[in-house]
Amino acid sequence: QVQLSESGGGLVQAGGSLRLACETSERTFRSYHIGWFRQSSGKQREFVAAASVSGDSSLYADFATDRFIISRDNAKNTVYLQMNGLRPDDTAVYYCAAQETSKSSYVLTGWRQFDYWGQGTQVTVSS
Repeated sequence: QVQLSESGGGLVQAGGSLRLACETSERTFRSYHIGWFRQSSGKQREFVAAASVSGDSSLYADFATDRFIISRDNAKNTVYLQMNGLRPDDTAVYYCAAQETSKSSYVLTGWRQFDYWGQGTQVTVSS
């Protein structure tokens, strides 16, 4: 069974930073691409960033480029999302998700391409 557990959300002022963590089992960490998505009230879930299972490829949404960094910690079986320069429109519930590598050797960014989801962590950015 694939389980993903997010942490690190919270309340931060505009311009501040947060680091989200997505912890999973070693088997999952070594077998799945991992992505981050977010969903704010009344909006569809949107792609934020993803890292391939090998760790040699990362993808970002346009709004995340130059502000967010996704990374994998092999020792901790954890994928991080470092978010800098946060803005009020970054306010959302952030989810990590796992994608089976059998679908593609590279990460597919559509949310329907991800097979397992965490419970989400709330990020609130005040102006």
